[in-house]
Amino acid sequence: MNLVWLLAVEAVEEGGGGLFDLDATLPLMAVQFVILAVVLNALFYKPLGQAIDERDGYISSNKVDAAERLAKAEKIARQYQQELAESRRQAQAVIAEAQEAAQKIAAQSMAEAQQEAQAQREQTQRELDEQKQQAMASLEQQVDGLSRQIVDKLLSSVGA
Repeated sequence: MNLVWLLAVEAVEEGGGGLFDLDATLPLMAVQFVILAVVLNALFYKPLGQAIDERDGYISSNKVDAAERLAKAEKIARQYQQELAESRRQAQAVIAEAQEAAQKIAAQSMAEAQQEAQAQREQTQRELDEQKQQAMASLEQQVDGLSRQIVDKLLSSVGA
């Protein structure tokens, strides 16, 4: 601390080199500062500001375009979803109709098959009945023939 104090006292004794010397260099420094500010403004800040403003305009226009495109995309997506839902409903209706038609066809085929089976059973039953009647007629003829033979043998054995 003593060293700093000594340096400050020594500077005051010399009479110059203080923090704010009010001699002819102060206005010269002010003019240099103003010239530097004008030159920096003209060469650096204005082009930089213009570039930043252009970039902000570009970004804001891109945001607007992006928002419009997003809105269009969402609208198209909703439309596609509605169309997809409608297509699914139509497909379900077609499937339901096809299933009903298949069930009707299957039921009709079953009925026809049952009728055909019933007709075959009846035909077979008629054939069996005919064969039974033929067998019965044949048996009756054989029984008649055998009974005549038995009667003939009995008569011949009684007569002999």
